[in-house]
Amino acid sequence: MPITPLKTLLISDLHLSPERPAVTEAFSRFLKDRASHCEALYILGDLFEAWIGDDDPAPLSRAIIGELKAVSDSGVSIYFLHGNRDFAIGRRFARETGCHLMSEFHLVDLYGETILLLHGDTLCTEDIEYQRARRLIRNPFLLMLAKRLPLKTRQKIAIKGREKSRASTSNKSDYIMDVSQTAVARTLLEQGVTTMIHGHTHRPGDHHFKLETENGRCEARRMVLGDWGDKGWVIEASSAGLQLESFPT
Repeated sequence: MPITPLKTLLISDLHLSPERPAVTEAFSRFLKDRASHCEALYILGDLFEAWIGDDDPAPLSRAIIGELKAVSDSGVSIYFLHGNRDFAIGRRFARETGCHLMSEFHLVDLYGETILLLHGDTLCTEDIEYQRARRLIRNPFLLMLAKRLPLKTRQKIAIKGREKSRASTSNKSDYIMDVSQTAVARTLLEQGVTTMIHGHTHRPGDHHFKLETENGRCEARRMVLGDWGDKGWVIEASSAGLQLESFPT
């Protein structure tokens, strides 16, 4: 019997919600047809359009938890990194799905290469308004208090938050909402690597550039996962390298 090559899959920005059933169905197929046959699955944030707490009994939340658990139970390691939409995901979600929660800057060895994984919003430093709001909502004390609010109150806050986010985004230029190359270079140097993978910007691509280090210039790479809509996006990592792919949903 031929040996199946090891591979790892990375995804981001599915923004699952009841209003987008086609994407939810596409994700279910992806888990069964691809993720269940890989070595590991990395989810780099914004799996959900909103997450009001691990105690949310919503049918979509419970269904996805069950499907992730099935993949995890099959022997696939699943890793989750918080996005700006689902930063409230906590230990109960991790326990129920079998996922491992990652820090916002996560270094991983993928088949001999050390790569930095992150959601990507920390790189959008030109969006000062967003960065200020991010620091506020990610405050551990405020997040703890928010999780103690009644479920219905959190649902209302999430709805208002999405509306405010859409209104704010519609008035911002693409330049402000994209990553800052200065922030990209600084982050790579701080983490001591030359390759990063992120999502958030909804601008899929594979960018190669020169990075200035103490020892001179070197080749660097920034791979960006796209958001799921009419098509899905995935990066497949293997001993052959990293490959960004899209597929119809």
